[in-house]
Amino acid sequence: MIEIAGQSYALSDPLVLAAAGAGLMLLLIVFLLIATVRAAGRSARMAIPLSQQMQMLGQNVHQLGMGQAQLQGGLQTVSDTQAHAQAQMIQTVEARLAHVQQQMQDRLADNAARSQRAMTEMQERMRETLHGSSKQTTTSLTQLQERLASIDKAQDNITKLSGDVLSLQDILSNKQTRGAFGEIQLTDIVSKALPRDSYQMQATLSNGRRADCLIHLPNPPGPIVIDSKFPLEAYEALRKAKSDWDLNEAAKAMRVAVKKHINDISTKYILEGETADGALMFLPSEAVYAELHANFPELVRAGFDARVWIVSPTTCMATLNTMRAILKDARMREQAGAIRTTLRQLHRDVEIVVERVDKLNLHFGQARKDLDGISTAAERAGKRAARLDNFDFEEIDEVPSKVVPLATPET
Repeated sequence: MIEIAGQSYALSDPLVLAAAGAGLMLLLIVFLLIATVRAAGRSARMAIPLSQQMQMLGQNVHQLGMGQAQLQGGLQTVSDTQAHAQAQMIQTVEARLAHVQQQMQDRLADNAARSQRAMTEMQERMRETLHGSSKQTTTSLTQLQERLASIDKAQDNITKLSGDVLSLQDILSNKQTRGAFGEIQLTDIVSKALPRDSYQMQATLSNGRRADCLIHLPNPPGPIVIDSKFPLEAYEALRKAKSDWDLNEAAKAMRVAVKKHINDISTKYILEGETADGALMFLPSEAVYAELHANFPELVRAGFDARVWIVSPTTCMATLNTMRAILKDARMREQAGAIRTTLRQLHRDVEIVVERVDKLNLHFGQARKDLDGISTAAERAGKRAARLDNFDFEEIDEVPSKVVPLATPET
């Protein structure tokens, strides 16, 4: 490599070879001139030929000067052409880099927009699902709270009524008032434990008898009757007995009264094919109920034999809650088809959510692939820009050579 006027040229370049030939010719001419001068000193007779040779030498020198001027012009042309090609190549590379950068920005913006839309859709679906679940949970908790409040209120009423047992004689002075008291208490307990459409107060049966309450249970067991009874006179006689004879007489009266109530309920309110094979006798006093179970177990067994179950306000509430569960189960069976349909719809909704999540995963995977491709293209563009910055033109195969070759100087 040689450097002329700030430009580097290879030894195999034709221009360099031409310049070297011209230099060698110049040296040869100088050598001949020296030889001629020496020969002139030796022989004066050779002056004329030497003069002719000198003229020829002058002409050759003139031609050599013209060749050098042409060589210098060619070198300047090569330098200008190379500078122009370099400027065009830099502009082309800058334009390509700008185009690649714009494409990268457009694809990144598009991927970001698609990801944002997908995330927005997923957040909206999750918000709707959570809102529906929250609404259902709030409704269930509200209903549960209302039912618990009703049970607490009923329990408070029962406790208050239990504390007022000793004053029943003053409040219930006749049978009509006593019957109304039992019916009112029964109505309050039933209305708090069962849905309104599941029972009927003062229902008339096919035999013309009117029951205090008829609960519409599904078959089996079928509709069941609750009738309120209150053997207050016999119970008061037991409380007021002063002697063993009085106690025995009061006990006999209690047995007679309770057996009569059991027989009346068994014959009036247990109808084959119309009602259940049993009925409930409601005692509106916890004290009377406790007295029967403590001192008259044979009356309780007689009720079992006649399929008449004696209940107090507390046990009646528990029994009604059991009936409520039976009603709920029956209604659930009635709505089994709708429940299955809803479950199928719910299952389909879950499948749709899974499908959309899979599609979102595909979008995310494609976005990752696009980002990897963009990173690779950016890295490749960075390497090419680094080579351009270092003027490493020999490694750029994509840019065609635009160097104009020099013409061989005429001799």
